[in-house]
Amino acid sequence: MKRIIVSIAVALTMATLSVPAFATNGDNVFGVGTMSRSMGGVGAAAPQDAITAVFGNPAAMCYIPCETSEVDFAATIFDPTITTTVTSPGGTRKATSQGAPYAFPAIGIYTPINDNWRFGLAAYGVSGMGVDYKDSDLPSVMGAGADLKTDFQVMKFAPNIAYKILPNLSVGAALQLNWAQLDLGQGSAHNFGVGTQIGVSYKPLDGLSLGLTYQSPQKHTFKRVYDFNGDGSHDRLALEQPQQVVLGVAYDIIPNKLLMELDGKWINWANATGYEDFGWRDQYVVALGAQYKALDWLTFRAGYNYGNNPVKESNGWNGAATVDMQGTPISRTFVEYFKVVGFPAIVEHHISVGMGVKISPKVSMNVGYSHAFSKTISETDSTGTFKFESKLAESSYEVGLNIMF
Repeated sequence: MKRIIVSIAVALTMATLSVPAFATNGDNVFGVGTMSRSMGGVGAAAPQDAITAVFGNPAAMCYIPCETSEVDFAATIFDPTITTTVTSPGGTRKATSQGAPYAFPAIGIYTPINDNWRFGLAAYGVSGMGVDYKDSDLPSVMGAGADLKTDFQVMKFAPNIAYKILPNLSVGAALQLNWAQLDLGQGSAHNFGVGTQIGVSYKPLDGLSLGLTYQSPQKHTFKRVYDFNGDGSHDRLALEQPQQVVLGVAYDIIPNKLLMELDGKWINWANATGYEDFGWRDQYVVALGAQYKALDWLTFRAGYNYGNNPVKESNGWNGAATVDMQGTPISRTFVEYFKVVGFPAIVEHHISVGMGVKISPKVSMNVGYSHAFSKTISETDSTGTFKFESKLAESSYEVGLNIMF
């Protein structure tokens, strides 16, 4: 019966993983699940639920605070505010993206196989970005502008296994099966991808947890997605989710009462197909989270997350030049326009808060809120003919349910 319930839960969640997300560390969400996001996205060293364990560090699944099996449900509502100002030979115009708030769910499942082996499974939206300037007054730039709409999203389905080598040392691995979709306003295209994540979790002292994890690059190629050079034929575009390394350290300052975790992350955008074509640079992320159990049934959480803006400003570019975009020669002006106006994934500073309430010994509900402070990017070509500027701020609202069985 339990297996039937779990299978239905996974199927229902995967059926809903078709809604776009807007992200924060570049085009990646800084955390998955209500608990992790309420703590600034930490979880590589001391995940608090199954979703965080599979997403943050598969090896740490051996140490999540659960003596039986559990299933976690979570939903996040992203509400970005995006404005852009475009100067071209046709004048200067300003517009606000009209996209509605984006929602995406997540599910995580954990179950012990025996004393040393653990199995987990998670499905979640992990990456996405986009704008909607349809019917705006933006001037046309190299054939794009007034009706610019972009939407990119990546969903993951990740089975996970972990093995406890010693009482204080475990290893784990996850197979990441991806579904990705890209829409640049001339029809959408989707593609599947695959990758891996491996991790190590170590507890050298009572109360101290260390975690290290590596995720492989994962490439998606979208065919006939946009006519980049205006020759009447739709071109292909490949976007690769970059490799990344995360190192985390957590400490129970007050055992079973106050926990703090610090994570550092390297995201290799500069060598990822597609992102390197648009001039993205590597991102270095620092996340700090705290959890305080005020009462047996009441928990408070807070966090901070910083990731440097990966989108380079490229002032002084030659608007008459062409660049090679994965085999297609296109205008440099067009590239800069799409980078700044179409995909302004530029926010850096985030704060988050949350609360958990134990409804019964086996059921808990969690809520959270996070905010990314506004960030602006602005570029001007060598002649001052073109100027592109975008400003982005984000808020997100989280709710989750944890069930042990």
